[in-house]
Amino acid sequence: MSRNRRPIRSGMGRSTPERIFVQGLDLARDIIGTLNFGDMAYLELTGRLPDSRQSRVFNAILVTLVEHGMTPMAIVARLTYLGAPESLQSAVAAGLCGMGTTFAGTAEGAARMLESAVAATPEGAPRELAREVVADFRNRKQSVPGIGHNLHKPVDPRTVRLFEIAAEEGHAGRYVDLMRAIGEEAEAAYGKRLPVNATGAIGALCCELGISWRAARGIAVMGRAVGLVGHLVEEQACPVATEIWLRTEEEAGEHDMPPAGGRQGG
Repeated sequence: MSRNRRPIRSGMGRSTPERIFVQGLDLARDIIGTLNFGDMAYLELTGRLPDSRQSRVFNAILVTLVEHGMTPMAIVARLTYLGAPESLQSAVAAGLCGMGTTFAGTAEGAARMLESAVAATPEGAPRELAREVVADFRNRKQSVPGIGHNLHKPVDPRTVRLFEIAAEEGHAGRYVDLMRAIGEEAEAAYGKRLPVNATGAIGALCCELGISWRAARGIAVMGRAVGLVGHLVEEQACPVATEIWLRTEEEAGEHDMPPAGGRQGG
């Protein structure tokens, strides 16, 4: 059965023996030594160079999720490296697989929520929209993405700083206002402290920068990947994975150990 072939096209980059082009720019001449890592990432995602204001906001987003201590993602990366020290990239990938709706991955859900709410009611006031959004999630018995944190209460310091930078650079607009209002409405509805967390702030700032919600988790992945490489470099110098493994093995099986002298028959 024949089919019509679709053309294969990409504008990301191409190479010749003498030159490498990225998004139409010469890598050696226009990019290396000129763009920082965040600006390069912005170029890859959007196809355009950021201005100075966009650059500061986007770089702040990337930095925010690089490190958060000995998280499950970091532990998994270290344990994977213990088993396969010849494959650092596999250890990083294993850690990144834990980035989801519980840990660090909710920037995607927050950005999607904000995009959808604004698209459905372009002229709606933030407070009214927020009330509708929270009610919708409650009716569906789903968690509102981008709010609440098990550690950072009553506020997430990362969110405070991100919103400060966004305001300083002229990127604290409707999406930031809506995200803040959602946090406040959720607190009223659920009767407890539910601060806008870092991923909620990142979701809002992605919307402010015109970056699709579909890329939001990828941006979080970029930042956390740097942190996981850092954990693995530390693991090489000061290993803890073996201790984590052995202690877990010992403590997990303590309840099932026979008494000294063996089991007694009845």
